[in-house]
Order: sequence, then C-alpha cells, then structure tokens
Amino acid sequence: MSFTPGSPGQYGPGPGAPHAGPIGAGPPPNPEPPIGPFGLSPSPTPRVRWGLWAFVVVEVVFLGASAAMAWTVGVGSAAGVLVAIAVPTMLAALTCILWTIWRGDGPAIDLGLRFRWEDVGVGLLLGIAGLFVTVPAAALYLYLVGPDLTTSVGVAFEGITATWPIALAVMFGVVVIAPVCEEIVYRGLLWNAVAKWITNRWVVFVITTLAFAVAHLEFLRAPLLFVVALPLGIARILTGRITASIVAHAVNNFLPGLMLALMLVGALPEV
Repeated sequence: MSFTPGSPGQYGPGPGAPHAGPIGAGPPPNPEPPIGPFGLSPSPTPRVRWGLWAFVVVEVVFLGASAAMAWTVGVGSAAGVLVAIAVPTMLAALTCILWTIWRGDGPAIDLGLRFRWEDVGVGLLLGIAGLFVTVPAAALYLYLVGPDLTTSVGVAFEGITATWPIALAVMFGVVVIAPVCEEIVYRGLLWNAVAKWITNRWVVFVITTLAFAVAHLEFLRAPLLFVVALPLGIARILTGRITASIVAHAVNNFLPGLMLALMLVGALPEV
C-alpha cells in the first residue's frame, strides 16, 4: 500500500492536509448554550430516571409530617404555628433533593436547582408583572366569593399575637421558605416527572399549575391559586430552571407575608 503526499497517511494527515487549528491549541471550545426567548439560556428538561411515584412519596411525607406536627406541636403561639407549617414543607423539599441524589442525577439536573443571575431578573420581572394580574384577580374573587375566602395560613394565625422577632420569622417563612420548598416540589420534581411522559411543555405547565392549586387543600381558593401560579410556571418555561420561579414566588408572597407580620404585632387589624 502506498500513500501520496497530501492524503491521509498511516500516521495522520499528510503535509498538504489542513490543520484543525494552530499547533499546540487545545480542543475547540464548547458550543454556545442554546438561546431561548428574549435572549435567555434555558436549561434543557432532563430525562429523569424516576417518575410520578416520586411525587407520591413526597406528598406522603408532607401529609405524614403535617399530621405529626398537629399532634405534637402546640398551635397556641405564633412560633408553634410556624413550626407546624414550615417543618412539613421543608421535609417535602428535602425528600425531593435526597430522592434525586439517591435515584437520579442530583438536584441541579433533576430539579433545575441551578443559580444564574438572569433567573433572578426573570423572576423579579415576572413576579412584579404578575402582581398586576393576581392582585385584581384576588380583589374580584373576594368580591364574588365574599368573606368566606380565607387562607389556611391566615386562619392558623387567627387570634394570635407575637413579638417582632417571631413576626419577622413568620414573614421569612412565607416569603422565603415556602417559595423555595414549594418550587422544588412542584416546578422541580413534579414538573420533570410529568415531562418524562408528556413532551409538550405547555401541557406540563397546565398540569403542574393545577396540581399546585389543588394541593394546598383550599378548594375555595383553588381558582385563585391557579392564577397566582401562572407567572411561576412561565418563569420555569423561559429558563428551564426553578430559580426564576422561586424569585417570582417570593415576590408574590411578599405583601401577604408583610401583612401577616404586621397583623401579628397588632399593627393591622385581623381580616
């Protein structure tokens, strides 16, 4: 067998073949991340190795912890109510994270629990814009339903007063703990579990938003909760991650959390 100059030879390209790059240069750089709507860089939806039964396990943990808190924690004080509400929610989120470590590829991939500054901007923008929809919707729904429209959190703290440190801790639970934990469960675990079987992300968006509204077990408020959750799901669609939906959720919960804190210290009348 013979080799002609310029043809691929036994030991690589011939002298006439073009080089892929300068001698000594490293491998070509990784391709640019995909550009999504508005110039964002969305993360792809992972093909998770677990399914909807993982969400069932998380809900069992949440309901079991809620029952245990109801039996063991006194709810006559603001601190007791905060513990009874926050602990089951945090255990549910922790179960999601541990499940992805045990059965999957970890929370960063399986839950979209990654931080990017662009997600903070998207979350703030959608959270603030969503208030122009959710606040009028809440006012209209209150007008239609009447005084029976209450929140389970508001009812739990009804008739209770607290010091400023406890009131601020309650506000932190509403504005920070609840958004982080609920987004891990619904826009993280449940979203990717549904997306394993349904490829249309808008169908996934509707299913998870409905589940979020119903799972609060406040059926009179379920239609309003569905509207409230719309910006959260849109944030998840635009970025492919839950950081943006966490921020949007926190923005949405800020005013209710502030009002609850002021009510606990007696600065606002109970409603």
